[in-house]
Amino acid sequence: MDRIAVIGAGSWGTTAASLAAGTTPTVLWSRRPGVAEGVNRDHHNPVYLPDIELPGALVATSDLPEAVMGADAVVMAVPSHGFRDVFSEASPLIGPDKPVLSLTKGIEQGTLATMTKVVAEVARGHDQGRIGVMTGPNLASEVAAGQPTAAVIAFRDQEAALTMQQVFMGPTFRVYTHDDVPGCELGGALKNVMAIAAGMSDGLGFGDNTRAALITRALAELTRLGTALGGRASTFAGLAGMGDLIATCISSDSRNHRVGFGMARGMSLDSIVAEMAMVAEGIKTTRAVLDLATRHGIEMPIASHVGMVLYEGMDPRDAVLRLMTRGAKAET
Repeated sequence: MDRIAVIGAGSWGTTAASLAAGTTPTVLWSRRPGVAEGVNRDHHNPVYLPDIELPGALVATSDLPEAVMGADAVVMAVPSHGFRDVFSEASPLIGPDKPVLSLTKGIEQGTLATMTKVVAEVARGHDQGRIGVMTGPNLASEVAAGQPTAAVIAFRDQEAALTMQQVFMGPTFRVYTHDDVPGCELGGALKNVMAIAAGMSDGLGFGDNTRAALITRALAELTRLGTALGGRASTFAGLAGMGDLIATCISSDSRNHRVGFGMARGMSLDSIVAEMAMVAEGIKTTRAVLDLATRHGIEMPIASHVGMVLYEGMDPRDAVLRLMTRGAKAET
């Protein structure tokens, strides 16, 4: 592979580009010219990863056609709310057999489409087996700092999966391949909702028993919906499901956890978002998840109560009380 393009220079896009640059010539696209300039001149992302030194081989640009044209693979790291627009601009420059890999853990509002479905809709002539996803317990700050972790890359076309595995595999970033694209992608998207709930629990001062019970029941919820949407149950027991869920629910570096924590401490949602200056996908994904659950007749009590806190002004403590006093039932 002669060159890949990573589209989106947030913390995770920049980190993924840094990993790829260790094996493959890589171009990182940033919407902000100042970020591209900082990467090229100072080998730092001045906005999202100011303390991390980036590889000297990593090249950045704010010109999208320049980044995409001639790339042997395109990696999309744009937030879900802007994903379709950016990919629509890039799509005509991407060959129909080139791997397109999504790093975005969200669901599009309105259409309720995952990002691989957005790619398939926009690039109708693209080989759908070569549209995939990378996901797992991958907090950008830890990966960028070289802390060991693992991820999974899922494509229906296993040659594409193996090719992209070799691009990202490194001494501190172990990559597994998978063929369950919907299961892997949904695990990454749905867990953000549950991380908000975990942040609320921590913000209310609850302990490890509460956290463990919450994560376990959250896994049951996302598995129910994920399998209804085409994923395999076993996928949600792996890196894309349980692994990502645990990392996002227990880490104070998780944006979605920080949203729940802040709300439990009495902060408004607007002030939390302004303070982070980054996208917490779970804020918008929660509504999409609830719409999908309703469409498929799936019960998701944790997600429902997160929605009540986010959109209806319910106090987080009242949400926990309502969850705990639901009718008794068997564990499923």
